[in-house]
Order: sequence, then structure tokens, then C-alpha cells
Amino acid sequence: MRTFSCQVCGQPVYFENTQCNHCGATLGFLPDKLALSALQQGDDGLWRVPVIQSASLAPPPASKGRFGGWFGARSARPVGAAPPPEPGRAYRKCANYEQHDVCNWMVPADTDEAFCAACRPNQVIPNLARPGNLDKWFRIERSKRRLAYSLLRLGLPVRTKAEDPEGGLAFAFLSSQDATPEPVMTGHASGLITINIDEADAAARERMRVDMDEQYRTLLGHFRHEIGHYYWDLLIRDGGRLEGFRAVFGDEREDYATALNDHYANGAPPDWEDRFVSAYAASHPWEDWSETWAHYLHIVDTLETSAHFGVRIERRLPDGSVQRSDPDFDPYTIDDFEPIAENWLPLTFALNSLSRSMGQPDMYPFVLSQTMIEKLGFVHRVVRESRVRD
Repeated sequence: MRTFSCQVCGQPVYFENTQCNHCGATLGFLPDKLALSALQQGDDGLWRVPVIQSASLAPPPASKGRFGGWFGARSARPVGAAPPPEPGRAYRKCANYEQHDVCNWMVPADTDEAFCAACRPNQVIPNLARPGNLDKWFRIERSKRRLAYSLLRLGLPVRTKAEDPEGGLAFAFLSSQDATPEPVMTGHASGLITINIDEADAAARERMRVDMDEQYRTLLGHFRHEIGHYYWDLLIRDGGRLEGFRAVFGDEREDYATALNDHYANGAPPDWEDRFVSAYAASHPWEDWSETWAHYLHIVDTLETSAHFGVRIERRLPDGSVQRSDPDFDPYTIDDFEPIAENWLPLTFALNSLSRSMGQPDMYPFVLSQTMIEKLGFVHRVVRESRVRD
């Protein structure tokens, strides 16, 4: 994730912020610019990027500190950073920003859309009459916007069910507490991604993680995994890549229900860590792909964040060699996957060591074998070949 600063005062701001904590400026994410921007409302009710009148109000230059400049890190604009949004274009707040405060994205005023690019795929939202559901929806949307950011950065095709009933994407946010004939299961079916909003409760999600013997379970992880199923349909099945997929992940024609029943009855094979990123990935080639896809999104987004904050890892190994992570490339657009893997491995060792120093679980509790790196490289190639936006 790129880092952002308030145009009015130069204060670093988070991707999720709706207001600058320093100067109080209203903030909104501009999907067309891939930037979080301070905004001013005009007499016409529309929002625009403010014109900085005084040099004293402009963001501090990069030379004044490690996190100076528009996006912090090494310079005023590090590798892959978009230029600061320029004043001029008018925007409206997304309807979910204006009405429910569960979003902070903007909609260009010259379109007829009521919802932003991240909210438009929503097909079913939580029952807001039930106490606590608005807060759960807020947490869900916060994770979904990070997913949407990655899809935009990767330039992947994103169509809603309204635009393409057969091949489009939709989200349904449901609760097991509501009257439903079947338990609500997080999953994907023909472009519809269902998320059980009860997992927005951290305690409930942790109980589920322990019960299912998982190393990692987050709302963002759910989104990244389930969107992997959607893109398997779009980029592999319908994209003419089945032969290449089967050579790397195996034959998806294996009966899915039988494979899952066998997995839950008998567990993963003893050597699963040599070939898969998680035990669940070993259950079926579809799940292997989606788990790998999710980790690919974890990796490129975290590497981008690390680069923007100027994180540099250097560790001398017993044999005298030095392991480094200091990416000078944009992981979202680089053609070769090898530099991504080379920088990711030492970064995760450092992150896990820092987490342990605080008495916390590993931030990235996974081991990437050479087979897994090859699978991630396959995902990277598919993504690069499928890019439709620059």
C-alpha cells in the first residue's frame, strides 16, 4: 500500500482515514488517481482537491525527514508512486461514505454512479437494523477497499454483476444470526462472494481459526482468497490457461466435494509444506490456486508498503553472505517475479522476529518452498498477461 500525506498540512495519513488528525481536512480516496487526498467542498456541494495558497501549508520536502514528501520513504515520490492529485476535477462522496460512513472513496462528479468503484459490486449489505452490524460492515468494507486498491494497481479486469450478469463480480454480506435456511458460509459461487459478517468480530474469528487449526485468518485474507476463485474462472478457465494451470497446480477436474471431505476427514498429506502454502491448499487444485493468489496479494501489497516507508533489511548469514530486502521496484508492475521473492523472504524473517519481540504471533507464519515460489511466479505471470489498465 502506498503511503499518503495531507495536502493541507503535510501530515502522514492512513488509507482508511476520513479526516486529517492534524488539520481536520476532509479526506477521500480518488480511485482514478489511486491517491488519498484532502478535499474541500465548494458552493455547488462538490468536492475538489484544494489549491495550496501558502508554501507554509505545503507538504514538507523529503529532505526534512525520513517520512517527508507526498508519499514518504526515500524521496518525495518513490518508485511506483502516482503523482499528487491536481486540483480541478470535482467529486462526490460515495453513497456509503455520505450515508453510513463505512467508506472513504470518492466518485467523479461527471459520472452518474452513486457508489464508488469499491462499493459498486455490493449486492447484499448487512441488516443494519440489527445492533452491531453497522460496525461489522465498517470493518468488512475497510478490508474490501484494500482488496479493491490492489485490483486497481494490478490493472485487473473488474466488472460488476450489473454490468455483466454472467461474468461479473458481486458481494453479499450476511450473518448467521439472520433467519436463513442454511448456515452462512464465506465462499464464492459464479462471481458472487459471500462473507459471513460475524467474522468481523475478532473473538469469533479467532475461535474459528483455532477450531479449523489455521495459522492465519483475517477479513482481508478472506477477500483475497475468495477473489482468487473469481479470477480462476475469469483468467484460467475462460482465459485459455487450463493446460498451464494443470501443469503447476494439478487437475481441477478431481471431484471437489470428495476432495474436501477427504481433507476434513484425514487432513493434509505429511509433506504438504514442501508443496503448498497451507494445509488447506493441499485439499484441491482450486484451493491451492486461491491460497496462492491470496498470498500473492499479501506479498505485493506488503512489499509496496515496505518500500514506501523506506524499510531496509540487511542480515549477515553464518556463511558470510548478506541477505537483503531493499526493493527499488514497484511490485505491482514489475515483469519479473524473482526480485519480489528475493526481497520478500528476508523481510518476513525480520517482521516475524519483531513480532516475537513483542510477544505476538508471527506476522507471516508461513514457509515458502521453492515449489511455492514457482506457483507464485505462475500467478504473477497470469496477472501481468491479464493487465487491462495502466
